[in-house]
Amino acid sequence: MSLFWRIFLLNAVVLVTAALLLLGPVTVSTPVHLVEALVIVAGLIAMLVANALILRMALAPMRRLTRAMTAADLLRPGARPTATGPAEMADLTITFNSMLDRLEAERAGSSARVLSALEDERRRIARELHDEVGQTLTAVLLQLKHAADHAPEATRGDLVVAQETCRDGLDEVRRIARRLRPGVLEELGLPSALRALAADFTTKGLVIRHEIGADMPPLGADAELVLYRVAQEGLTNVARHSGADEAVLALARTASGGVDLVLRDNGRGPGGAAEGAGLRGMRERALLIGARLGVGTRPSGGTVLRLSVPPPAELRAAGARAASGRTAGSRA
Repeated sequence: MSLFWRIFLLNAVVLVTAALLLLGPVTVSTPVHLVEALVIVAGLIAMLVANALILRMALAPMRRLTRAMTAADLLRPGARPTATGPAEMADLTITFNSMLDRLEAERAGSSARVLSALEDERRRIARELHDEVGQTLTAVLLQLKHAADHAPEATRGDLVVAQETCRDGLDEVRRIARRLRPGVLEELGLPSALRALAADFTTKGLVIRHEIGADMPPLGADAELVLYRVAQEGLTNVARHSGADEAVLALARTASGGVDLVLRDNGRGPGGAAEGAGLRGMRERALLIGARLGVGTRPSGGTVLRLSVPPPAELRAAGARAASGRTAGSRA
């Protein structure tokens, strides 16, 4: 039973008991006249209704706070209940808001540290793939070519097939290394990196078209990396789960000076499925730079993923908050 009904019923018991006492031997007249009884009952009903209204208004801030607690999500920050009502409820709401602020700051700092470590590990693996595995496969490829050039005609065909297989493996290792460490992002910038990413995901059954704007604001290395990783994860979801045969990757400057990254496909759409680890990871990356990530359904079918990146001034502020969170976490 809710707190409202417990208090209301307790007050009702007291008021009914008082009314019964009034209807006892001690009364205005004995026996009680009908008019007097009607007045007492009407007064009792009026008091109960007034009591119910007063309690409902008094407990309304608690209901709002309960809904806010239920809907709170650290991956969708910013929403806060208003501190209204009695002093105790206002203090409780203020304390809850302070707790959310602290949790969001700690979550942003921990996410920044985890994602930074993840990027470092990706760079290390990509470097080892390129330097160690890539060089080994290159040496094997040269040895196979030398053996094929000097082998008898009967075995030359098998060596040529092994050479092509080794070359395919070398290409795959290089492709994996590029996805782990987008060197084109560091060398040529975000637009060129997104075009190359769309080309990498274009296969026989899936065509990725790109619409990359020419006038992009200076976003900084962290924001460009977030945009690239979100696009990469979004394209991975399209290729694996959507069942689409066409998608469009768009990057455009907004009127406020920020950037919108939009990925549209003609697949099955998200439906009512719960968010997976990939989408949660994209939301965490978006929080690092103060961006907003939204996922919806197209009217014509398919999914729309939109990452809205704020202007450079807000990006610098978000970067400073993330840096302070990393510093506080390392000291702890």
